[in-house]
Amino acid sequence: MKRSRFTEEQIIGMVKEQESGVSTADVCRKHGISTASFYKYKAKFGGMDVSDARKLRALEDENAKLKKLLAEQMLDNAMLRDVNSKNVWSAPFMQG
Repeated sequence: MKRSRFTEEQIIGMVKEQESGVSTADVCRKHGISTASFYKYKAKFGGMDVSDARKLRALEDENAKLKKLLAEQMLDNAMLRDVNSKNVWSAPFMQG
């Protein structure tokens, strides 16, 4: 995932600047971003404080770790199911 060149604090500052009455075009021009990027930032960070953004980042990181652990566990379970489904007693070396 591509990282933003702005920190959460900077993005929240931009959103608050626009909410305080500065036009969106002026905020975008000042910070060198497109209006689409600004509205994407506003949708994600609008109404947040810096501490809320940090909590959000921590939760997103934890969620990513848990998803990775779940995927690994599901892979292990599928592998064990595959090994278990093979009949060990019908192996050629066991006959005779």
